[in-house]
Amino acid sequence: MSRAKIAALILIPLLIVLASLFLGPRSINPLALDGVEREILLNIRLPRVLVAFLMGAALGASGAVLQGVLRNPLADPYILGISSGASLTAALGIIGGLTFLGAFTVPVLAFIGALATGSIVGVMGWKRGGLWPERLLLAGVGLSFLFSALLMLMMSISTDEGLRRAMLWIFGDLSLSEWKRVPYGLGFVLAGIVLSATRAKALNALILGDEFAYSLGFAPHRERFILFVSVGLMTAASVSLGGMIGFIGLLMPHIMRFFIGSDSRMLIPASALGGGALLCIADLISRSLLPPMELPAGVITAIIGAPYFLYLLRRKDVLSI
Repeated sequence: MSRAKIAALILIPLLIVLASLFLGPRSINPLALDGVEREILLNIRLPRVLVAFLMGAALGASGAVLQGVLRNPLADPYILGISSGASLTAALGIIGGLTFLGAFTVPVLAFIGALATGSIVGVMGWKRGGLWPERLLLAGVGLSFLFSALLMLMMSISTDEGLRRAMLWIFGDLSLSEWKRVPYGLGFVLAGIVLSATRAKALNALILGDEFAYSLGFAPHRERFILFVSVGLMTAASVSLGGMIGFIGLLMPHIMRFFIGSDSRMLIPASALGGGALLCIADLISRSLLPPMELPAGVITAIIGAPYFLYLLRRKDVLSI
């Protein structure tokens, strides 16, 4: 890949992050900050932008990994039901008014739900000493339907004010982002990205088939397990940081393949950078479109992503990784 493309992959997300910091319902001039603007910048916008970037990076990288592991170009982090499990436990905490860990209660519940769901999917997808893509896919879809039904049932019988907060969480609410969420989010997201990036060569081989992977000295079932763990870490961290965000994990790997090709060694970090930038754009739009009202960022990503998804379906090469 040329140096110009590498520079663009780094500079464009950086510029988008800076724009989302200084633009919004109230634009901020970084060269002439007063006390109020400094407070807004450091304690409201900066943690929010960092959380948005971490969530988008986790989803983008997860999508790139899953599309290779499952050999399905329309796979994304939500196809395994991890986000549905996380949303169910998070909504339970919100509607039930649970506060045993203070501000961390809902994120921790979401993280527990995501990891528990990932473990169940992994157990159901395990056969003859390894993870099988078809079993993983079917287990994830089945659990996703089950958890979504339970979530709708719980929300239907609830009359509490927590119902509105639960709805915002489901559609990706970044308005409650704060500095305390950044360290653990950064740790888990980085761990997932680094783990998946170190297995990028194995992922390239898996995309070409198990026999080809064997010929290169990789154990397909073991590699799928490691990559699946990385996806679980990233998706769980993303949902626990700010709720469910759709389409980023599906679209960003496709966009990046168009620019840099299908080599997972570059595709995973590029999809992470692109996913973080896209969610920062969506968050900027969500808080600037109808001030002082804020829209859930997940609604914006769906509006952006759905037309592109339909465009992908019309392309002849949509079924190729």
